[in-house]
Amino acid sequence: MGCLHSKTAHLQSPEDPPTDLPDPNKPDPGDGVGGDESGVSEVPAFKEYSLSELRRATNEFNAKNIVSESGEKAPNVVYKGKLENNRYVAVKRFSKLSWPDAQQFMVEAAGVGKVRHKRLVNLIGCCAEGDERLLVAEFMPNDTLSKHLFHWDKQPLPWEMRVRVAYHVAQALDHCSSENRKIYHDLNAYRILFDEDGDPRLSSFGLMKNSRDGKSYSTNLAYTPPEFLRTGRIIPESVIYSYGTVLLDLLSGKHIPPSHALDLIRGKNVLMLMDSSLEGQYANDDATKLVELASKCLQFEARERPDINFLLTAVTPLQKQKEVASHVLMGLTVNNTPVLPTILSPLGKACARMDLTAVHDILLKTGYKDEEGAENEVC
Repeated sequence: MGCLHSKTAHLQSPEDPPTDLPDPNKPDPGDGVGGDESGVSEVPAFKEYSLSELRRATNEFNAKNIVSESGEKAPNVVYKGKLENNRYVAVKRFSKLSWPDAQQFMVEAAGVGKVRHKRLVNLIGCCAEGDERLLVAEFMPNDTLSKHLFHWDKQPLPWEMRVRVAYHVAQALDHCSSENRKIYHDLNAYRILFDEDGDPRLSSFGLMKNSRDGKSYSTNLAYTPPEFLRTGRIIPESVIYSYGTVLLDLLSGKHIPPSHALDLIRGKNVLMLMDSSLEGQYANDDATKLVELASKCLQFEARERPDINFLLTAVTPLQKQKEVASHVLMGLTVNNTPVLPTILSPLGKACARMDLTAVHDILLKTGYKDEEGAENEVC
C-alpha cells in the first residue's frame, strides 16, 4: 500500500524543487539576529515519504534513535533519522488511535507543512501507511529548552539567551497566527529546540490538531489553561497562558506552578521567583518587566490576557546583546569555531561586533595607554 498518493494529489510532489527561502544568517533589520522577517534557510519541499524510507532512516525505529528530552510520551515518540541524501530529520511516530483517519492526518500535516518560518522547526513531510502515522521535521541538534534550563551540565542558560528565547517564540507564534494557525497545542519547554547555530525554534509538531489527542495538558494540570480545565477546549488565549508558563520557566530555571508564582508576584517577592544563577546578569527593571508580562499572560480570565503583538512589543526592548550570536551566548562550538565567553563584558561585546572605536574608548577609560610607536591589536 502506498502513502495515499492518489488521495493527496494536492500535496506538493517529491519531484518538485526545494523551497528556496532566504538565508537565516543574513542580518534581520527587525531583531539583529537571523534572517529576514519571514525567511528560513533552504528547506526541502513538503513531501509524502514511504514507510520503508522512514524505517531505513530510523534504523527500523530503533530505540537508540529515540530523541531524549523530546517530551513525547509513548506511543507518540520522536526519533532521530537520517535520509538517503544524508539530511538528518526528526520523525514523530503516532499511534493509529491518535489519527484513525489517514486522509485527515495527511491533509492536516500538509497544512502545517506550509507554515514555514525561521523561528519554527519546519515540517518537511509525512506518511500514513497502514497503521502508521508519521511526521518528518528538521532536526535540531542542540537539545530542548527543558534540557538547557532544568538539566544543564556545564553552565546555566544566560539571561540574554532566555530573553532571546522569549522573543523568538513570540515571533513564531505571531507568524503562525498570521497564517491562521492561532492554536498551538501544549506550548512548553520541551517544544522549544535549538538549531545548529544555537538559535531557539518552536516545534511545528504543536501545530497539529488532533481531536483524539486532547490530553496535552492532562499530565501537567498545574500548567493547564483554566478554560481547558473547565471546558476541555483550548482557544487562542490559551496559547498566551502557556507562553506565560514558559516565561516562568525562563525566569526561575525550574518548574513553578503559575498559582504560586502569581502569589509571589502579588506579594512583591519577585526575587524569590528569579533563578539565583542569573545574579548580576540583568537589570532589575528588565526582570521586573518580564515578570509583569508573565503575570499578564497568566490571568485567569482569557479576555484579560494580552495578544501576541503585545508580547513582541514587551520583549523586544529587553534584548541588550542582539549582535552576539546565540552559539556564543550558549557556549556552543559551531563548525569548530572558538567560543567567546558566555557572559560578555562591555569590552567583550565590543570585540564580538568588531567595534574598534568602542574598544578604544573602553580601554582609555580603564587607563590603558598606547606605547609610543606601538600598534596594539585587541580583537
